[in-house]
Amino acid sequence: MLKHTPSYEEVLQNFKKLLRSNNLKQTKQRELILEIIYSNRGHFTPEDIYNLIKESHANVKLGIATVYRTLSLLEEANIVSSISFGVQGKKYEFGLKNHHDHLVCSECGAIEEFIDEFIEKRQELIAKQHHFKITNHIMKITGICEACQKKPK
Repeated sequence: MLKHTPSYEEVLQNFKKLLRSNNLKQTKQRELILEIIYSNRGHFTPEDIYNLIKESHANVKLGIATVYRTLSLLEEANIVSSISFGVQGKKYEFGLKNHHDHLVCSECGAIEEFIDEFIEKRQELIAKQHHFKITNHIMKITGICEACQKKPK
């Protein structure tokens, strides 16, 4: 199901409301975390986000704990979503874009997004057969990407 991807200004306004409703201050650090995720449409660990901010805004004082807390808040509000990698932790991505699923390489960690309408319709049919109302789902298929398959053993 395709949906409108909101502008950064729309997302920022919602984030500000979220901060107010949680009695949290609006800070440059929190705003930079949101900006990095919105403008770099990839999959990031909290450490990746921290390092991107430190590289691009060396003068901004930022602790890794702020990144983790902000990501947790953004995830609760569905502004970001995460994919769990077990002991390797989570990777985060902007969560207000069109629904998609993931192929994840278990060797190099590469993530490829895909959309398959047949799978989506099949899931809806299965839910209907079980009298189940889907509110959200995440599909992560793990395997070995083409590049890793071609690497000499």
